[in-house]
Amino acid sequence: MNLTEGFLTALSGLAANKLRAALTMLGVIIGVAAVVALLSVGQGVEGTVTAQIQSIGTNLVLIGPDVGQGGQLTNADLEAIRDPFNVPTVSQATARLQDQARVTAGGETLWTTISGTTPEYLSVRNFEMSMGEFITPDDLDRRARVAVLGWDAYEELFGLEVYPVGQKIKINGTPFRVVGVLAPKGGVGVTNEDNFVFVPLTTAQGRLFPQRRAGGQPVVSTIMVTVVSEEQMEAASQQLTEVLRARHRLGPDDPDDFVIFGQDELLDVFGSITSILTVFLGAIAGVSLLVGGIGIMNIMLVSVTERTREIGIRKAVGALRRDILIQFLIEALVLSLLGGLLGLALGLALTEGIGRLSPDLSPAVEPGVLVVAVGFAAAVGLFFGLYPAMRAARLRPIEALRYE
Repeated sequence: MNLTEGFLTALSGLAANKLRAALTMLGVIIGVAAVVALLSVGQGVEGTVTAQIQSIGTNLVLIGPDVGQGGQLTNADLEAIRDPFNVPTVSQATARLQDQARVTAGGETLWTTISGTTPEYLSVRNFEMSMGEFITPDDLDRRARVAVLGWDAYEELFGLEVYPVGQKIKINGTPFRVVGVLAPKGGVGVTNEDNFVFVPLTTAQGRLFPQRRAGGQPVVSTIMVTVVSEEQMEAASQQLTEVLRARHRLGPDDPDDFVIFGQDELLDVFGSITSILTVFLGAIAGVSLLVGGIGIMNIMLVSVTERTREIGIRKAVGALRRDILIQFLIEALVLSLLGGLLGLALGLALTEGIGRLSPDLSPAVEPGVLVVAVGFAAAVGLFFGLYPAMRAARLRPIEALRYE
């Protein structure tokens, strides 16, 4: 028997029990769909996180206080970092002081993050203005009560039909005038700066959060700097460490009371986390595919038992052991491959549905995932179909013909 004859014979055997074949394929369909959907979602999460980290700025370095070491960062630290004689690898530096507050406009109330910052924040963080202007040096000098709204904050407080520039809002009861709205940038949860309200750093330190001080100096939550080039990132980190250790009067054996993160380090950390997540999701989906393979093995064993007399007749008229083996292997392979292709279609549909349900997530369907999913389904069919096929091939003709 050649492969074509074996394939046609296998299809004939499956067609005789359509419902059973369909139910057998269901396990493979679900398994392959789960593999495709979960791995695509995992790739989408990784891509989303990477894009968000890259969107925070180019050649960006973040500096924060090490709370465990009692560290704090101040305005004086920011000015020292801005001095090109101290850190020549830094092109721009800004800082922010953040806390939660109640923002009201008319009858609308919004609990959100208030971020006190400087004019350089716009370029350091790669933001663009949608309306009005950002914070100016004059606003810093005057401790002006002006505010710039993130896009989502603007939409929630005023609605898209209202032009917000010049409108009044209150932050914890203190009146502010809206001077601009940032273009939407996107984000997730507490990192979504489209929900933020930005005010001058000096205003936040003097009017909104005046209790934040270290030795009489106003403190900041984070200092952000852009480095002149990607090649200078390591040198910049070393220079920043030296300047801050000297300013904080740390001895040679004292640990740093601050932490420095480069953009590349953040990408590495989150890339490792999302890669582990993707592998974990793939493993879960793989288990469901193995369960489908066990279902194929079970049904094939039942099929061998039911068709014992048929096998005996075929052997009696000259069919060889390999012919019987090929026939049942092809049946298992057809079940798994057809189930794999249907599962592929279902997985792609699920991936599309997940993408539409979550605008912040864009599942990435890679061709390699599709090939691996169908290939693994075929391998499962062959593996779990081998034992039933060998059992059928080993039946003796006389005993098979006597079987009732």
